[in-house]
Amino acid sequence: MRAALVEAAHSAAKTKNTYLSSQYQRLAARIGKKRAAVAVGHTILTIVYHLLNKRQLYVELGADYFDRRKKEIVIKQSIKRLEVLGCKVTVEAIA
Repeated sequence: MRAALVEAAHSAAKTKNTYLSSQYQRLAARIGKKRAAVAVGHTILTIVYHLLNKRQLYVELGADYFDRRKKEIVIKQSIKRLEVLGCKVTVEAIA
């Protein structure tokens, strides 16, 4: 079962603009590709469990789920990176 989940995780990592691919990319940068694949496989198993248990359809969260979840932190980090590069930044929210 582990091998099947890891193989599914590798396939999910190659898709574009999905929650699982963004999770894989985020984790692979920190812990390596193989461990990220195992972690995404675990996420797939968790998703399948909840779908079967609650008898619901899968709802794709999207590739920007992690950015939307921590919007203020992403904004502050981006501003700080630009200021380190020597840019003056002013932020205005778009309606």
